[in-house]
Amino acid sequence: MSNNDYDWLGHGIYFWENNPSRALEYARMIKNHPERVRAPISKPAVVGAVIDLGKCLNLLEGESIEIVRQGYVSLIEIQSAAGIELPENSHYEGGTPVIRKLDCAVIEVIHEYREARKEPPFDSVRAMFTEGPELYPNSGFMEKNHIQICVRNPNCIKGYFLPQKQVTGYPVPQ
Repeated sequence: MSNNDYDWLGHGIYFWENNPSRALEYARMIKNHPERVRAPISKPAVVGAVIDLGKCLNLLEGESIEIVRQGYVSLIEIQSAAGIELPENSHYEGGTPVIRKLDCAVIEVIHEYREARKEPPFDSVRAMFTEGPELYPNSGFMEKNHIQICVRNPNCIKGYFLPQKQVTGYPVPQ
């Protein structure tokens, strides 16, 4: 469970959707940069999960995008009334922010708003991220594009599995 103030999709358990190579790449990067996490990784590996997204704030759908737009407006109103500046996204790599304090705050305001209004909570948040350098000059495709899922309700994780090493070629935990 991650609850950093810079988590892209708010607080929860993060997964790469159908992208074990990107998950492994990230785990290897974290091993080489332990200062970026609370618990260092000594042996990068890939674990699969069966996830039921439940009630999902899916940022690949127009209705969810509008909810996030309204969440931003609400955050502005809350921060302004309290005399507090908005958090900022920062540390850009290839034009993409890596530290997403603003995005995290917007998503968390949405969850707080729903709870205050006694609306059903979102069990998960799903979004596509363009990340990394262009595949070729003036490209709209980036090397590290991926879909990420943030599971807020752990009951949505139905099970874990070890990928078949001979099929995937990815190291698995021992």
